[in-house]
Parts: sequence; structure tokens; C-alpha cells
Amino acid sequence: MEENKLSFEESMQRLEQIVRLLEKGDAPLEDAMKLFEEGTGLAARCQEMLEKAEKQVVRMAKGPDGEPVETEFEDAGE
Repeated sequence: MEENKLSFEESMQRLEQIVRLLEKGDAPLEDAMKLFEEGTGLAARCQEMLEKAEKQVVRMAKGPDGEPVETEFEDAGE
């Protein structure tokens, strides 16, 4: 399955599978390198999806009139 078509959850599952395979240490070097390459691609894609989701997150807060208003998500670490 092409990694760009995987959902975030599917990407994470595949990434976990790759980690388990690499941790076993019994894959030939060439196979291990292919798995590593796939894993780094999946990790980058997951990071991209998380950043996109974070930008879409809004929190509800009360406006001056007491009604809920949408405000941009602010990172608590900033």
C-alpha cells in the first residue's frame, strides 16, 4: 500500500511494525535499510499530518458577551 494513502492510524501501525522488525535484528542489511527508509518516510508523513491537524484545532472560549467564540489554538509551550 502506498504510504501517502494511509491514514494516520494506519501509518502509525505500519511504523510500529517496522520498528518491531528492525528491533529483532534478523533482517538482512538490504531489507533493513528498505524498512528504515520506509519508516523515516512514514514518520515524516505522520509529523506532517499532526502539524496540519494542530493548525486546524480551535478552542472554544467565552467572548465579551459570554457567548462562545472560536479562537486559534495556542501552543501551551509558547
